[in-house]
Amino acid sequence: YVSYAQPLLDGTLPDGSRVNATYTKDVTSRGPTFTIRKFTKVPWTPSQLIAMNTLSPEMLAYFWILLQYKANILISGGTASGKTTLLNALAFFIPPEARVVSIEDTREINLPRENWLPAVARTAIGIGKVGEVDLFDILKNSFRQNPDYLIVGEVRGREAFVLFQGMASGHSSLSTIHADSVDTLIRRLQTPPISLAPTLVNSLDCVAIMTHATVGQHETRRLREIVEIIKVNNDGTALVNTPFAWNPQNDLFYFKKQSKVFEKIAVRYGISTAKLDKEFMTRSKLLYELFRRKIFEFDQVEEVINDYYKNPVEVLNKYNIIE
Repeated sequence: YVSYAQPLLDGTLPDGSRVNATYTKDVTSRGPTFTIRKFTKVPWTPSQLIAMNTLSPEMLAYFWILLQYKANILISGGTASGKTTLLNALAFFIPPEARVVSIEDTREINLPRENWLPAVARTAIGIGKVGEVDLFDILKNSFRQNPDYLIVGEVRGREAFVLFQGMASGHSSLSTIHADSVDTLIRRLQTPPISLAPTLVNSLDCVAIMTHATVGQHETRRLREIVEIIKVNNDGTALVNTPFAWNPQNDLFYFKKQSKVFEKIAVRYGISTAKLDKEFMTRSKLLYELFRRKIFEFDQVEEVINDYYKNPVEVLNKYNIIE
């Protein structure tokens, strides 16, 4: 509800769309307002994002390997840059048997899986903060649900501290945050209200930076770059590696094979980087093949990815992909 006592409203409509409303001229001088942000009922699949040229198959294959080996990923960008859309698409790559807990202010995430516990924050009932359940409370409680993967819709304040504590204790985490570059992101994490120590920021593996771009005469979204966090120094500066980048001049994506996160995974799991690189190229071909054959449906993409986890050779043979 919205009233004189609480004139600001941020909520969800029955069809899943976001609604923001203000009440009375005290808050908005020209009178009450409402804004509705529509969402697709079925989230965009990875192959649809390739078709829209939002990102490349290699970028998705990179994220697929990172999620399989429980890396920590933050998706960063401005308002309406496609952060939640990318978050939903990346969730396809979480192993089918994994237990996933998602936490949001307003429900936007829709995951193609059964073993998923979605949680939503609750506003106060009545005056003050009586009955309020915020992201911080739900996040603390979620660690007792023994999740393999933790997804937080967006971090803004003190809940970031608990999220990064979870990363440091071995919970694979995926979240979004408002920041238009890695430097801005790290400064935001280390200054109030979040105020994280550099040692906690070091538990972050990579940052995907989304941007609202104009290509030709059309407005669109692009994954501008993927930046790996190698080390965050005590003075707030960070040593980074950028394996993927988008060039706005020719609207093409470029990548280099030297990934520091792959090296980290190789040490942690006892796998050679050569094997990871080979797997990366194989999955890139598979994702491109899904796009080429126009396999865009939610259930179809989910089935291919789940089958690949169970029997990769059979899936590669079905799509005529040579390793």
